[in-house]
Amino acid sequence: MAEVMISGPEGRIEARYYQADKVNAPIALVLHPHPQYGGTMNNKVVYTLYRTFRQHGFSVLRINFRGVGRSQGRFDHGQGELSDAAASLDWMQSINPNATACWIGGFSFGAWIAMQVLMRRPEIQSFIAVAPPANMFDFTFLAPCPSSGMIVHGARDDLVPEPDVAKLVDKLQSQRRITIDYRIVKGANHFFENKTDVLRDSVHGYLEEHVTAPELLQTRAAGAAA
Repeated sequence: MAEVMISGPEGRIEARYYQADKVNAPIALVLHPHPQYGGTMNNKVVYTLYRTFRQHGFSVLRINFRGVGRSQGRFDHGQGELSDAAASLDWMQSINPNATACWIGGFSFGAWIAMQVLMRRPEIQSFIAVAPPANMFDFTFLAPCPSSGMIVHGARDDLVPEPDVAKLVDKLQSQRRITIDYRIVKGANHFFENKTDVLRDSVHGYLEEHVTAPELLQTRAAGAAA
């Protein structure tokens, strides 16, 4: 895992990057929760996503949005953060021009940003959204949703009630050729306290099913040991 600084629209973007050993490995970008409520790239849920992608043979990047950690700039209510994510994806693609696939993941506010990036970047093959804040932010831009993916939510989330996320899932599922693997984690609150192992296993299972290239299966053990 390497510390990197990416040139972003408001200056440097602090990030952590893992480069897979396999040539032309798939890539993934992981985005953190709300900057004004303590969200950083070191959040446990974010790190769980990052590590699980890595174990499945991905080159993977997690970033601090503007104004967080050593990233320059100020919080911009989502618009600037979307630009940060796009610039970070550009950077990762520039050093992985022949990646076999591109995925995106995010937690809470990061899931909202991730889904907006998904709408703007047709090369993104799939997504993993953890606790998307369907009661706080507008997700109607997902019409139509360009890709199938996975949504994971805590049954005891007191910040984003599960029924609100279920409605979002139903709307996405009703779209043609879109399949959402919706996992509800029993006993989990918004931050998946004491439940990150269940979250990890859920994401692992989804990637196991959908990332099937033989070369990825060969490198999984190496990624787990790194």
